[in-house]
Amino acid sequence: MDIYEQIVELRRSGRRGAVATIVNVRGSIPSFRMAKMLVRDDGSIVGTIGGGCVEADVWQAAREVMESEKPRTMTFDLNQDPKYDTGLVCGGTLEVFVEPILPPAMLYVFGAGHVAINLCQVAANAGFDVVVTDDRVSYASKERFPGAREVHALDFEEATQKLDPNETSYIVIVTRGHRDDMRILRWAVQTRARYIGMIGSKRKVIEIFKTLTTEGVPAHAFDRVHAPIGLDIGAITPEEIAVAITAELIAVRRHVADGLGHMSWFHSEKSPILMQAVDAWATLDEPE
Repeated sequence: MDIYEQIVELRRSGRRGAVATIVNVRGSIPSFRMAKMLVRDDGSIVGTIGGGCVEADVWQAAREVMESEKPRTMTFDLNQDPKYDTGLVCGGTLEVFVEPILPPAMLYVFGAGHVAINLCQVAANAGFDVVVTDDRVSYASKERFPGAREVHALDFEEATQKLDPNETSYIVIVTRGHRDDMRILRWAVQTRARYIGMIGSKRKVIEIFKTLTTEGVPAHAFDRVHAPIGLDIGAITPEEIAVAITAELIAVRRHVADGLGHMSWFHSEKSPILMQAVDAWATLDEPE
């Protein structure tokens, strides 16, 4: 199988993997420079970097790299370490670069107002594949969202039945009303999405959380909900709020969200200015 075709197929199917490449060779080894091996998330492999204990160690490292999402360089001295003496090597050293293969970061945006327009542009520039959904045909259009991968003009209930976010997906809820926000959040916390964010003031967020809890949604389901949404950078305009939201998405994607502080309502101390701004823009109903 062609390793490059397999990488494309892996990403299209929303799966993870890691590619190991021999980048430096000195002496005689049982492979060649630029030899590659793809390790899929199920442990299966395509290609080889020479077999034996070296390949076994690289396979294990590849599993760790796809989880950490950070590349690694490994150096093997086949002369000094007896465990690599299999009778198949003549001696030498080699360096192997192991890099993660990750599926596209899908961002599902519910709502097509002022904030959503700017969020689509900023997030797309940051490498997210954006899917926009709104129940208004005049709002949910490619003309308003040229940078989106997909735009759906659907009832939110119908849309949530069709969409299936995976562990590498992000959900942002920026609709025009509490009712729609609550409907989508009820669905979102039951998905596998890596990130869930909802716009609005802290008061609105608490009211929605309380209502869903009385309906039977367990309180722990909201632990991964970022609301009020976005990093607190003093954002006021839709353009600034889009930057704040995208910054939070990046923080989660790069595994630094904990260092910046979890944004769930349980212990959020965001400024009143930010929360008033996002609540105001969330309720505006006219396109620009």
